[in-house]
Amino acid sequence: MTDPRGEDARVRRIGLNESLFRSVNEQLEELAVQVPEGDGKLDLVCECGRADCTQRIRVERAEYEALRSDPRLFAVVPGHQQPEAEEIVVHETGFDIVRKKPGIAADVARETDPRA
Repeated sequence: MTDPRGEDARVRRIGLNESLFRSVNEQLEELAVQVPEGDGKLDLVCECGRADCTQRIRVERAEYEALRSDPRLFAVVPGHQQPEAEEIVVHETGFDIVRKKPGIAADVARETDPRA
């Protein structure tokens, strides 16, 4: 039998890790706006819940803005979704968009939204 409090803590930790990566990406986007170069894509970090993930994703600026319109959405490398906390809602080229499931995961995403 699993300890629901342990699972809740794990889902919360995943959410906090993802929120940290989302904050990093917000800073990367801000820098990209200040130095507009290249093809208009943003070079971002995977927003998965794996604390040791260092993989990168490339996202069109418009896609990124659409993603940020909902604090429950995150961009992750394919295969990095955390099924206990989120579901894939869109497969893009080179990344997936995941939405936090209702409950702790969604609450953490909303509480830590840097655009709120």
